[in-house]
This record gives sequence, C-alpha cells and structure tokens, in this order.
Amino acid sequence: MLDEVEGTVLGHRDGHGFVTRDDGQPDIYLPPNEMRAVLHKDRVKVRIVRSDRKGRPEGRVLEIIERTSQTIIGRLLQESGIWIVVPEDKCYGQDVLIPKSATGLAKPGQVVVVELTEPPSLYGQPVGRIKEILGEVDDPGMEIEIAVRKYSVPHEFSEACTALARTLPDHVRPQDKKHRVDLTDVPLVTIDGEDARDFDDAVYCEPVKIGKGKTAEQGWRLLVAIADVSHYVENGSAIDIDAYERATSVYFPRRVIPMLPEKLSNGLCSLNPEVERLCMVCDMMISADGEVSAYQFYPAVMWSHARFTYTEVAAILANTHGPEALKRKERVGDLINLHDVFQALLKARARRGAVDFETVETQIVCDESGRIEKIIPRTRNDAHKIVEEAMLAANVCSADFIAQSKHAGLFRVHEGPTPEKKEILRNYLKVTGVGHSISDNPSPGEFQTIANATKDRPDAQQIHSMLLRSMQQAIYTPVNEGHFGLAFEAYTHFTSPIRRYPDLLVHRVIKAILAGTKYHLPVLPLPGEAHAKLSRRLEKGLAARVAEPGQKPKKLSVETQAWQAAGMHCSANERRADEASRDVEAWLKCKYMREHLGEEYGGVVSSVTSFGIFVTLDAMYVEGLVHITELGGDYFKFDEMRQELRGERTGMRYAIGTRLQVQVSRVDLDGRRIDFRLIHEGEALAARGGKDKELPRAAGSRDAPAGGSANAAGKRRARKTSEPDVRAPKSASKSKEAGRKPRRRS
Repeated sequence: MLDEVEGTVLGHRDGHGFVTRDDGQPDIYLPPNEMRAVLHKDRVKVRIVRSDRKGRPEGRVLEIIERTSQTIIGRLLQESGIWIVVPEDKCYGQDVLIPKSATGLAKPGQVVVVELTEPPSLYGQPVGRIKEILGEVDDPGMEIEIAVRKYSVPHEFSEACTALARTLPDHVRPQDKKHRVDLTDVPLVTIDGEDARDFDDAVYCEPVKIGKGKTAEQGWRLLVAIADVSHYVENGSAIDIDAYERATSVYFPRRVIPMLPEKLSNGLCSLNPEVERLCMVCDMMISADGEVSAYQFYPAVMWSHARFTYTEVAAILANTHGPEALKRKERVGDLINLHDVFQALLKARARRGAVDFETVETQIVCDESGRIEKIIPRTRNDAHKIVEEAMLAANVCSADFIAQSKHAGLFRVHEGPTPEKKEILRNYLKVTGVGHSISDNPSPGEFQTIANATKDRPDAQQIHSMLLRSMQQAIYTPVNEGHFGLAFEAYTHFTSPIRRYPDLLVHRVIKAILAGTKYHLPVLPLPGEAHAKLSRRLEKGLAARVAEPGQKPKKLSVETQAWQAAGMHCSANERRADEASRDVEAWLKCKYMREHLGEEYGGVVSSVTSFGIFVTLDAMYVEGLVHITELGGDYFKFDEMRQELRGERTGMRYAIGTRLQVQVSRVDLDGRRIDFRLIHEGEALAARGGKDKELPRAAGSRDAPAGGSANAAGKRRARKTSEPDVRAPKSASKSKEAGRKPRRRS
C-alpha cells in the first residue's frame, strides 16, 4: 500500500512545492498541479504516488488538514479591471484576487497586507481583503515593515505590557538596593559598538594571587556584571509574557525591535555610564593558564565608570601613551589587566581545541532615508575578543552553577556533525588532498587542526566553508549535551538578558539557587508554528541518536518537558529573527545594486550549486548568482564531493575561492535576487554596456520573473541541470555562532 503521511506545505517560487513530513522522513515533492489548491504553510495529508525523474518521492494531496492563518504581504495591482495582490513571498505561488469592495483606500502599486477570505481551489485563485496598507514600495523602512509581518515578528507591545512599563521607576530606589553587594566603587566599564544603545554587560579585572604562601600563583580576578532584568520583569507579568513571545530582540539596519519596552532596554536596565544600576555579577578567579579556579554569583548595585567603544579600546591598547589613552588615563591600567586575562583565556581556548575560524562580517551603512551608502567589513579587533572571552567565561560558570545545583534550566547546546555530514566532509577532505580527516567521534580540535593546516592553501576559504557547513546549529534545551564548537562540557547564555529571553530565565534560576528555593516557569503562551517546525526537526535528530533499533528515548519529566518547550520556542524565534534580518539585508542590497546595473566588479566564488555559482563582490560584499547558462557553451557538471562545477569539454572548474570578473546584469527586488554575468577575458563590453539595465517599473505594474539569460541554448542547458531551491544561501562570510549585538551569539 502506498504511504499516506501528514506534513506542512512549503511552496517554491517556481510553482512546485514540498511537504515536510511530521515523521521527519525526506520531504515529498508536489508538482505545480498539486499546488493549485494549497498554499505555503498549509497542513495536509498526502499520498506518495511515485518517484519523480530526480528520485524524489512525489505526492498527491488527499486532504487539507488545516489552512494557514498567516496574512499575505504583497503589491496591489490592477490588470484589465481586476484587482489582485502579487505576494511578496514567492513561496505563495498564486496571486490573490481582491474584490473592488475589499480594496479599501489602497492604491495600485502600494504594499498591502491581505487576509484570505476564500482559499484556493483546483479551479480558482484565493480571494482576500486588504487588512492593512503599508505604503509605497520605495518608502524608507518599507523592507522592515514587510519583514516583521512576513516572519510574524511581534512589533507592538500589548497594552498591558505598555501600561505596566509606565509604572516602573526611572532610577534605582533605596529599597531596590537591599540585600545587594555595593560595587559602585569598583571601576566597572562597558565596551560596545559605536551604535549600541543598550548596555547589558560591564567588566573589570585586577591582578591577584591565587593560593596561599609559597604555592600562590599570579592570576586575575575578573568581574562580569550583567543588567539585572529579572528584578524588574516579574515572573508571568505582562512584560514577561510579551518578552517570551518575542524571545529575542531583532536587529535591522537603522532599527531594532526590542524584546523589552524601551524604558527597560535603553533606560532602567541599561548599564549607562555614571548612574546606579542593579546587576547580577559573576565574580571569577582566573589562573595564569586561563582556567577558572573559583567563581561566585551575587546580586549587586554598580556604577559604570566609563562607556568605551571597541575602536577606542583597541586604540588605547595599541598605544597606551597615545591621545586616546591620555583622555582615559584613569582606566588605562584596568584595560591592560583585561587584555592580560584575555591572553590567559586564549591559552585555555587553544588547549580545549575550540573552533575559531576567522570570518568577515559586514556592516550596512545607510543614509537618513534608509538608502545604503556603502557596505563595509566589520573589523574584529582585540577589544571585541576581550569582551567575548569574558562573556564566555561567565556563561560557562553559569552553566556549571546550574548543573552542580541540579536545578532545571536552559543550556546552550551545540552538537557535533551528524553521521551524514561527517561522511560528506570526509569524502571532501579526501578528494581535495587535505591530508587530514575527522574521526568517527570527532573533537572540535580536529576541525581546528584542519583549519590551521590549510590556512595558507589557495582553497583555504573553500575548506573552511565546508568545515562550517558540516556543523549543526546551536539550540536551547534543558538537556545538557555540551557545546561542540566552543569545546565546553556545559554552556549557557547569561550575559544578555535585555535582548535574549533564555538569559533572563538563567538569571531567575541562579537567583533561586542562591535563595535556596526552586524556580518554576510561568504559564507561557502556546508555542507557535516556528516551534512546531523546530520540534519535528529535533525529534528526528533524537530518533537518529537512539543506539538500538528497539530502544526508546528516555521519557522526560513534566518539568523537563516544560523547559524543553521554552527552549524550542526561544531557538525557533532566534531563527526567525535571523531570517527576518537577512531578508531585510537582502532587500537593501538589491535596491543598492539596482543603481549599479551594467557595472563590472571583481569577486570571489562563495558558494557552488548544481545550477550556478554565487559570487561575492570584492568592493561591495554583495552576493549574486552567475547562472550555469552564463558560464559558456560547455556542459558543466556539479561535483558535490569537490563542491565545484566542471566543464566536460574544457575542464574549466569553478569552486569556492575562484576569482572572477562579473557584470551586474539583473536585480529582482521581490525575489531578493541579484544576477551576474560572467565576463570572459578579452570580452568587449562597450557595445552592450547599457543594454541590460533594468528600467524602474511603473506603479501597479508586475515585475518580470527572475532568471538568467533567456537564449534558447541556455534554456536547453538549464533543463539538463538539476536545479533545486534557487534561494541564495547564507553568505559564506558569516559564521554560525558569530557575535556583536548579534555579536555575542555563541
């Protein structure tokens, strides 16, 4: 009997779709004719009827279990007297019909939010009504308005939350200081980026002797003070419920959607300079070889003695007698102590074998109207690393404190590569002649050894990219299984409770342990769709780790299940925030590149697929696709093991790290896609310099579909090529656990 399974529909921009199965088995392909009656994110029951020509299980929709309740964002158009909304998210493969009476005050060309009133059917399009008018497509900040709705990011606080925030004090009151250590005389300082507005961590270091008598050794006392958000955000309060729903602050260029109301995030909880603030302190003794020999946690009241920027600290450390140091001469000695303990912590990192690949992060610089002025690399100096190592140390102590106390809580878990990814990586390392491989149970040090051994090779970027891709994403869970990338047996997030809900929970647990009580999670809202999706993925991973075929996973207690639900929710909403941020960056980059159509740039191949190569431009740090049809007359075959495209006739190879010259040929704003044309040596471009420029489209007109060259030969070659999801992958320049106010994300 043919399989009947349930799952969620994921639409594709090319009209077909997939069903992600609830049982975690491989996705089921839905051809375009099966997608006519369903929409992206509908839950369905399907029957597997055959395998398609690519070997994928192909399904037929038997039943629509649940229609998606999500609104659709798109542009309102009028074609031949008929009003339609063209979805901004191309995963919704059908336009939505809008009756004239349901258009409200919207005008052609405007971006609107649509609520469906009739679902699609085999013979009819979906019908909807306009629920909200966002504005013109080129309005400043429109990309953010679209993203927060597209990814269901909560962007307005509830009335109850706002009302409760108004009742909070404007400053630390005498009664707030009771039962706290007074650290106002300790010169704690904050170190953040120039554009930071909330300061949730402060640091101080001094040299000390560790031990007694002749055995005493030189070491350091390191204080990491973190804003005590839990003092003001009570368990289960209206502010707490809103914070849980968001789970994290979302960072966009020029705008932040905070987890907490501004009165807390930028005021009462922010460790602003020269004002009293409540904090939770991790007070550590660190030896000369970077090991934490002792630690303690306690609530305190502090006074930030300075607000430093990373650039400023780096300049002071580079020249302790320079102009920057003279301005801050009272704090120079403290900064030197911080640098010394950082050097010791680096020794411990090296001994652990923690993974530490150097990557390039970029920063989008916008003008007042929100238009990109430039994209620049974000340099990571010693000041960034000093703060990161201090935060890592505090997070490790937090995890150890919770684990030793046997209290339930959330750990930040990063597991090693799956068996499938290990095999792919081994094969890749073998065919590229690296000379190193990984064991069946690899340690982080094995990855770092490979990175160090290959750092001077011409294909180092490609090798390091493959090492990163073999790793899994970190998650929040009450079951501690260590952090593979950082090589910690136990790790959690304690250092950013202003912008991450798991950190707030960790603070509450630590306070409960200190008080000799037990912390209980509040009654939290039911998890959303993102949680359900992640839950199915985790269950699949759990099933894969069961040692014996007949063995069942250990049954979790009710308390652990509640913590697991909270961890899944926070993990899923972290992904949601990342996706929304990437979507906005992609929009801005597309708008930016529309002004550079027809121009030529040098670049480097950053990713290789069966349908083409992604190239990142040197000067702009923008990634675009050179479709396989643009690579020339040869037939190119994708070598998955080597991660390269190779021409059968010419032997021409395109791999990660290959340098190329390209021309910006097309920009599809709705599809967040930039297409490049490969420039061959000696090719004269003068004759066709402006031919491919895309003219601005009139309001209310439909954008043409995205794609590469439309010559007939190109189409024939494209049909020979396996072309999966054409969405651009994450830039290879971004690490999995990179930091900054998205920075400290380990």
